Amino acid sequence: MALQRVQAAYTEGHISHEDMDSRLDRVLTATTHNEIELALVALPAAKPDTSATINAASGRLVRRGVWRLPRNLKVVSAFGRVKLDLSQAIIEYPQVDIELQVAHGRAKIIVPRNAIVDYDGLHTAWKDTRYRPARNARPGGPTIRITGAMGFGRLKIRHAR
Repeated sequence: MALQRVQAAYTEGHISHEDMDSRLDRVLTATTHNEIELALVALPAAKPDTSATINAASGRLVRRGVWRLPRNLKVVSAFGRVKLDLSQAIIEYPQVDIELQVAHGRAKIIVPRNAIVDYDGLHTAWKDTRYRPARNARPGGPTIRITGAMGFGRLKIRHAR
């Protein structure tokens, strides 16, 4: 993890090549945790994980209210309903990828009013996806890209009111 932080700081332009070499050498030769921390001083904090997976064998899988939406979200449901309400979600990325793997059951995704929705990468086996683009939406919203597979069920996508 320390090596990755040093390399990320270099690729993002926070440190020079010489500084990166020096810090990598200190991390690789460190014998204590304190020595590693000293090599990481003044580096940007590590970014939080940008991927998450939500699994449910059966029943309802619901995310709503205020929650942090990762850059890549995978939703897996064998039997049951899925409801993702993104209207109040904290969306920190200009594009969010949601991969649905729903075998049996319905799915509903509520996107922000100004979101752009792309579901061309979604394979539906039984019923077509229902989506009506928002009227009078302001530009500048996130792009929600939905991929994956819907087995025996339907995906409904709507914009928040």
